[in-house]
Amino acid sequence: MPTRISQVLASPAFREGARDMRAVGLGVSAWGLVTGVAMVKSGLSVGLALVISLTVFAGSAQLAALPLIAAGAPLLLVLGAAFCVNLRFVVFSAQMRPYLERLSLRRRLAYGYLIGDVNLVMMLRRHPVADGSATQTQYFLGGGLTNWAFWQVPSIVGILLADLFPDSWGVAFAGTLALLAIVLGLMANRAVAGIIIMASALSTALFWLPLKLNLVLAILLALMVGMSWDAWAQRRTGLAI
Repeated sequence: MPTRISQVLASPAFREGARDMRAVGLGVSAWGLVTGVAMVKSGLSVGLALVISLTVFAGSAQLAALPLIAAGAPLLLVLGAAFCVNLRFVVFSAQMRPYLERLSLRRRLAYGYLIGDVNLVMMLRRHPVADGSATQTQYFLGGGLTNWAFWQVPSIVGILLADLFPDSWGVAFAGTLALLAIVLGLMANRAVAGIIIMASALSTALFWLPLKLNLVLAILLALMVGMSWDAWAQRRTGLAI
């Protein structure tokens, strides 16, 4: 088994995935640091914040849940908000299925844990057509593990050293800028740009809603529009052929 692991880590595809992910690693790290600090600043204990960072591994869901937790919202509302924010991973998993379906269940679960917004885009750009080959899975693993490290290490640092960051520094705004830099770099086409603009507009229009529900509804509605658009585009392509 150690030999097998060393072979994967040394493979050209694995290294290529890690190298591509390093190109956007700085933005991911900044976002992870801000999320780690924000969790502790919101009143979570260091232990609970560490567990959330390592198990949830989804910055948007973590930050969406924090104001609800701080406000003492019911548990079902907190879970519902995190669920809505993470609905996009249903689509992500469906996109990754052709790449990973030949793997064992245990490996699919492990690879599924590593799926993230950025490394998914990297995967689809580098390998737009899935064939389930070892080259593709190794590329995804290289990018996924690198993305995980770029997120978790700064997030844990932020959790452990949160008290050293004054509230006046405005870490939330810095995190917004970091996330914005990542999103702008991932705008692959007009459709993606349109969905992002729509979500932003809806979030602003629904700002009056309590408990940050404007973010939840904006993401949910934009996700539904995006899925409908993708389905329409595929049908249109099929008719053209």
